[in-house]
Amino acid sequence: MPILSQTGPVARPDGLRRLLPGLALVLGLALAAMVLQRATGSAALSPMVVAMVAGIALRNLAPLSPALTPGIAFAMRRLLRGGIVLLGFRLTFGQVAEVGLSGLAVIAVTLVATFLFTKAAGRMLGLDRQLSELIAAGTSVCGASAVLAVNTVTRGRDEDVAYAIACVTIFGTLSMLAYPLLAGPLGLDAAAYGLWTGASLHEVAQAVGAGFARGEAAGQVATIAKLSRVILLAPLIFALGAYARAKGQGGGGAAPVPWFVLGFVAAIAVNSLLPLPAVALEGAQGVSTLLLTMALAAMGLETHVGRLRAKGLRPLALGALAWLFVSGLALALVLLSR
Repeated sequence: MPILSQTGPVARPDGLRRLLPGLALVLGLALAAMVLQRATGSAALSPMVVAMVAGIALRNLAPLSPALTPGIAFAMRRLLRGGIVLLGFRLTFGQVAEVGLSGLAVIAVTLVATFLFTKAAGRMLGLDRQLSELIAAGTSVCGASAVLAVNTVTRGRDEDVAYAIACVTIFGTLSMLAYPLLAGPLGLDAAAYGLWTGASLHEVAQAVGAGFARGEAAGQVATIAKLSRVILLAPLIFALGAYARAKGQGGGGAAPVPWFVLGFVAAIAVNSLLPLPAVALEGAQGVSTLLLTMALAAMGLETHVGRLRAKGLRPLALGALAWLFVSGLALALVLLSR
């Protein structure tokens, strides 16, 4: 019996029994990716990216059974939203206050300017709105998580999502390796370096890795600055959803209201106001990582390599431009704020 069928109809999940085959597959891919990351201890080896790549490989090397389709679709939608809500337990409003007004200004201006610049550059390069928007979100906010979250209102194709995540992974990893080497020549102290890192690196893991590479103080500032940036994902998604509904974008109807973002904000509020035990927070963060990794594995299983190749190098060029812009602008603003 083949693993996959490329011609079977897409079925809606209507019972646990129908979901189990697909969910078992994406869970297996996610767990394998997480074990690999822990075994290597590399912050650059994101389990979400590894799971997506494994899913793409499986999708394009063997035909998938139609029995897997309901579970894969469930992971791409319901599990994704659950993972994003649980991301809120990594943050508190107190952490935002620690960054200070000048630090928050650096983060907010960098995020908005990078998003708008990337969208404009995508239009100049002749790219689809959806792909440009996903690359913009991943670069300006928080990498793969932002790409997945924003796609709930952008409604890009699976290949758009895969390409956007590839861009933020490549260029974010380059920054993680290069930033510690640049801190000395640029004359950045621990606080300035940490703010630059948190305001410009793509993934949380990349920002944390690059921050602590320059010491404990720099790592703490980078982590808080990056998490403060993640909070801005909520207003960004609401704004994009409102704009899409106003413009009638979204593939045959008004874009949905991203109500799950309210859950994300509520999780931040709970984590800020209640003394949650460490084991509960660690559990929520672990489940969030697992759900998002499963969602990316499912995304990979729906991605055709041939369609990625057909997009050419222009999306990669856009990712490079966005990377240089966010790095340069954040550095300039940090230097000006000192």
